[in-house]
Order: sequence, then structure tokens, then C-alpha cells
Amino acid sequence: MEKEKVFAQHEENVESLKKLEFYKEEIEIFKGRLEEIGAKNSSFDCLSSLERFQNQLIIQRNNIDEIRHVVKQDENRIEQEIKSNPIAVDHRSIAYHATEIEAVTSFEKNFNDLRQEMNLFFAKWM
Repeated sequence: MEKEKVFAQHEENVESLKKLEFYKEEIEIFKGRLEEIGAKNSSFDCLSSLERFQNQLIIQRNNIDEIRHVVKQDENRIEQEIKSNPIAVDHRSIAYHATEIEAVTSFEKNFNDLRQEMNLFFAKWM
């Protein structure tokens, strides 16, 4: 089992939560752009792609909420570890939270792919 310092894992969790908040804000920006495009274009091709992207944004927003919950649970685990044994906490290692980090990394990859696809759509229809 891989181990890592307690505070290093805490910092990773803080960074992950900030990233997820950024993506949540970006989703709101994308929603606004989609609404703008939908108001200006009524072609079937445009509207079907627009609906698909809206659905993808809903899915990604749900993914953010689920991952955020998992990261918060990990943060609670770290807090409990500190409370149960506060001695030398800055030097102590605990089981690494690979699952949580992998969830954030995987989400970022998927979201970046969606962002590229949406930017092509925006360029075509704006």
C-alpha cells in the first residue's frame, strides 16, 4: 500500500476542490454560450448538437458533485486521522488517496475533450 504525508494529501484535496469549482464555473459559461447560439440558430443540425452538449454539461455537473463528495469524504478521513493521533502529524504518512486523485484526473481529461469539442461547435455556430 502506497503512503503519503498527511499534509501533502490535504493540499492535493484542496487543489482538487479548487479545480472542480473552476470547472463548475466553466460549465455555467458554456451554458450561456449554448443559449446564445440556440437563440440565433434554428437549424436541425445546430439544435441537435446543442441539445447533446447541454446534456453533456448536465452529466459533467453531476460528475463534479459526485467527485467533490468523494474528495470531501477523504478530507474527513484525514481530519479524523489527525484528531485520533495529533502527535507528529506533519511527519506522519497515511494510506495514499489514489482513488480520489484518479477520479479528478479522469474527470479533467474527459472535460478537456468535451471543451475542445464544444469550442469547435462554438466556432462554427457563433
